[in-house]
Amino acid sequence: MSEIADHYCLRTKLSWRLVTLQAALLAAIIALVVGALWTCGLPVINRDEDRVIDVVQWSLGREADGRLVLRPTAALKQLREEAPDLWFIVRDRQGNTLSEGRVPDEFANLGAALDHISQARLGWQMFEDDPRKPPARLKRVNTDAGNVQIVTATQGRMLGAKALFTASLTFLAVTVPGLLLMAAATFVATPMVIKRAFAGLATTADQARRIDFRQRGSRLSADHLPLEVVPMVTAINDALKRLDDGYSRHQRFVADAAHELRTPIAILNTRLESLPPSPEKTHLLEDAARLATLAEQLLDIQRFDQCRNPFVRVDLVAVARGVAADLAPLAIAAGYELSLETATERVETTGDRAALERALTNLVQNAIQHGGRRGTITIHVGSAATIDVTDEGDGIPPEQRAQIFDPFYRLKPLDRGAGLGLNMVREIARLHGGHVSVLDGPNGGACFRLTLPPAPIVA
Repeated sequence: MSEIADHYCLRTKLSWRLVTLQAALLAAIIALVVGALWTCGLPVINRDEDRVIDVVQWSLGREADGRLVLRPTAALKQLREEAPDLWFIVRDRQGNTLSEGRVPDEFANLGAALDHISQARLGWQMFEDDPRKPPARLKRVNTDAGNVQIVTATQGRMLGAKALFTASLTFLAVTVPGLLLMAAATFVATPMVIKRAFAGLATTADQARRIDFRQRGSRLSADHLPLEVVPMVTAINDALKRLDDGYSRHQRFVADAAHELRTPIAILNTRLESLPPSPEKTHLLEDAARLATLAEQLLDIQRFDQCRNPFVRVDLVAVARGVAADLAPLAIAAGYELSLETATERVETTGDRAALERALTNLVQNAIQHGGRRGTITIHVGSAATIDVTDEGDGIPPEQRAQIFDPFYRLKPLDRGAGLGLNMVREIARLHGGHVSVLDGPNGGACFRLTLPPAPIVA
């Protein structure tokens, strides 16, 4: 069961966490400020300038003779107890007035002049006048005595529900705009900051994408990276170094083993050649040839994985003739005819001659091994720098044609081949900027086509 990677966007996650932190800090600061102001009893927080007007409004009545009177309500009694400096003026439409407390002279005769005003706040400039003078509140309201005008400068204590509602409105009015502004700034600034901070990470990632397993000593650069990322890059570089060391030990082991195998294989071939002709001798020679090929392939892997020889102009026709001459006895002994066809007398590419000879040798040996021991193995050199090796065997199923070039892959589980030859051909083709493919042969077998870039035309 495969695990699903839990990926996330750092910019989005960090932005939301910053916004959450900002909201919590802003709420805590406002709560502390509101609490401090409430404790100090400042009017902006827990004083209600309409409290006196509301109490007087519901306490006001009228006598039979038309005089305005105050009914002794519990709210009026509580207001008088909590506000010793209580004062107010009530004036109806007919000009009747009712007042209580010491009315300041500047507000005593104000009501008649403002009959047409429904509500107002009257006060002074904060810094130019006496700040101890409280502002007055004028409001026209409907009462049991009719529509009246009430003027007062006394502010009562705000009641619980109204205090909570007012505090909530104050909190939201300050918090929401500030939070929206900070959130917008965070979502704009955070991606920019992260992009600048991790600009060097894109370069490092590009270096990682260009690492080739054939190249040793590749390391990632830790320049211009945040300190938080440097340990990860360092750990990756340490892992790359361990891989290089392990691969070098593996290379030395394979090369030493291949060299050690070449001598006993050569002795074995010499002794087999001295035996009288027989079918057993033919099979033994084929097996010995496969051993020799495997040893050569192991050495080739080391040779081609390291520093290659400088590329030169190579005649593919000459290469094909040399390989055909070398493998003709083996092909004939296995029951095949070996044919060489060329489109022209000379077809050139640029590359390593020894590597190209090994690639073509592997293709011909593969045809000998899997061609069904019948028919003709044909080597055809095309004018466009292609080499086809065709047999008349059973062919290769289309669904397996992409896999046969993988190392140690076999068409049949009991196949005696090592599974390295075709992989070697593919690597040599890639080394030369070409490719190898599998086609259907004209007589039902398989056709392996090695395509190489033609050599540039010399002027």
